[in-house]
Amino acid sequence: MRMEMARRRRRSSSPPPPGPMALLLLLLLALLAPLAARGTVYFREQFLDGVRWQERWVLSQHKANYGKFRLTAGNVYGDRETDKGLQTSENAKFYAISSRFKPFSNKGRPLVIQYTVKHEQKIDCGGGYVKIFPSDLEQKNMSGESLYYIMFGPDICGSDTKKVHVILNYKNQLYPIKKQIRCKVDGFTHLYTLVLRPDHTYKVKIDREIVAEGILEDDWDFLPPRKINNPAVKKPVDWDDAPEIDDPEDTKPEDWDVSEYIVDNSAEKPPDWDEAKRGSWQAPLLKNPLYRVRSGTIFDNFLITDDEEFAEEFGDETWGETKDPEQEMSQKQTEEDKKRKRGEARKAAPRGRARPRRQQQEGPVAPKDEL
Repeated sequence: MRMEMARRRRRSSSPPPPGPMALLLLLLLALLAPLAARGTVYFREQFLDGVRWQERWVLSQHKANYGKFRLTAGNVYGDRETDKGLQTSENAKFYAISSRFKPFSNKGRPLVIQYTVKHEQKIDCGGGYVKIFPSDLEQKNMSGESLYYIMFGPDICGSDTKKVHVILNYKNQLYPIKKQIRCKVDGFTHLYTLVLRPDHTYKVKIDREIVAEGILEDDWDFLPPRKINNPAVKKPVDWDDAPEIDDPEDTKPEDWDVSEYIVDNSAEKPPDWDEAKRGSWQAPLLKNPLYRVRSGTIFDNFLITDDEEFAEEFGDETWGETKDPEQEMSQKQTEEDKKRKRGEARKAAPRGRARPRRQQQEGPVAPKDEL
């Protein structure tokens, strides 16, 4: 696989499913200052120089209603300054922004793509992935239809879609990974890493833990299948056509989210329903009033390199240093919020009538048998 990128120098040394959703398309195309790494760092962005990030990143004008970004660490963070990143700021919007870096080829060398993303708003529907595009792409006209080399990162839509995309361009055809990789939706910052090696092996890591690995030819349909269905084989008589069955041992995940549509439990099967002609009856779906498309996702700590070890060190120095303080701050805010609500509840609670006080008697009370 070869990758061609464009170049733009800079002065600072610190550098989708259908329907409305907050979708981020990042064109990672600017050469930043070289780092003291064993391999080569093609791109690094930590947004450490304040408003100057706008000199390096270009908003697409393909659509007039693309959402805008702002630089912030959010409401919960480990460090107010180092945790600042690009945050989506408008609900129910598509997002498209890009930056450039020097052309390179990964032929014979590993390729590591890494960044952090935080769905602080515990998003219902939206993309948190990045794309690497060719150098001839016009940045101001970038869109979801623009051809790209690699797409990587989390994508969320309702309760059904919570996955990590790994889509690779092979001979101008896009191939998604066949494995299902579940992404994080707990509201905290997470580190996503994709490693592609010249020996045709790969790794996907979340928070430095391997969540998928293997051989490219096995987990992408680049090549025709080694085996095809035998036309002489017939369907068994006792075959169950149900594609899925309920798992009796399955439990509801802690990060279960709200679906866009819910079943109308008040609906009843029509008395004249003909299953032979129309199939089995299913209750209709209703729009879920709790479903929302919300902004607030923060992207930070971008790194593209050919050095896997350096990528791990960079992840430790960024996400690794602030992940625990971020969770501690969140826990503290939760406790303070509970305390505040308890105080408000006590103030709002109606006071009962005061009990009449007993009259104090003078001297000891004599037992009945002494009266």
